[in-house]
Amino acid sequence: MTEGGPELASEQRRHWQETYSVHPGMYGDEPSAAARYAAEAFRAAGAARVLELGAGHGRDALHFAREGFAVHATDFSRTALDQLSATARAQGLGDRIATTVHDVREPLPLADGSADAVFAHMVLCMALSTQEIRSLVNEVRRVLRPGGVFVYTVRHTGDVHYGAGTAHGDDIYEHGGFAVHFFPRHLVDALAAGWRLADVHAFEEGGLPRRLWRITQTVPD
Repeated sequence: MTEGGPELASEQRRHWQETYSVHPGMYGDEPSAAARYAAEAFRAAGAARVLELGAGHGRDALHFAREGFAVHATDFSRTALDQLSATARAQGLGDRIATTVHDVREPLPLADGSADAVFAHMVLCMALSTQEIRSLVNEVRRVLRPGGVFVYTVRHTGDVHYGAGTAHGDDIYEHGGFAVHFFPRHLVDALAAGWRLADVHAFEEGGLPRRLWRITQTVPD
C-alpha cells in the first residue's frame, strides 16, 4: 500500500469531484490523441463494445460513440458522468453510452468476456498502489473477450513532475492537489505478462508537457 492508503484515495475522490463541479467540461470537447488512436485500433480488431475507465465528463467516450461503438463509461465522479450523459443526450448519442459510477479499486461492473475493448487514459497512473494496478489489469483481462484490446496511457518516470511535490511512496507524488503514480518501464512489462504486448508509444500532452506512454496489449485468442 502507499503511505496515504485509503485516506489518500478518499481525498483524491473528493478533489476530483470538486474539480468537475467547479470546472465542468474541463478537458474540452475534442477527444484525446490516445482516444483517436484507440478507436482505430478497436475498429481494426472488430470491436463493437467499448468499456472506458475514468471517463470523466466524456470527451473520449463521446468520440467512441460517434465512431459507432457501444460505450460503457465509468468514473468515480457522479458529477462528471452526469455531464457526460447530458452531452450525449444533446448530441443524440444517449442510446450509445451507458454510465456507471465506479471506483477502479473495486471489481469491474461487467461480466466475464463481455467487452471487446477497454480504454483508460491516465487512470492507471492515479493514486493507486502497484498492487491495486495489478488487480485492475487482471479485472480488465477478465472482462475482455479473447482477442480483446486494452489501450491505456500513463505518466512515466521521465515526466517532469516525477519526484516533485509530496511523496506518498510507491512512485506516487502529489503536485497541485493531484496524486500520480509514475510508471517505470518494468511495471508496464509486468502488467503485460500473459498478454500480447503490441506497442509502447511515448508521447507528450498538455502544456507542461506531461510525458506519457500509450500501451496497447491484447488478450491471446
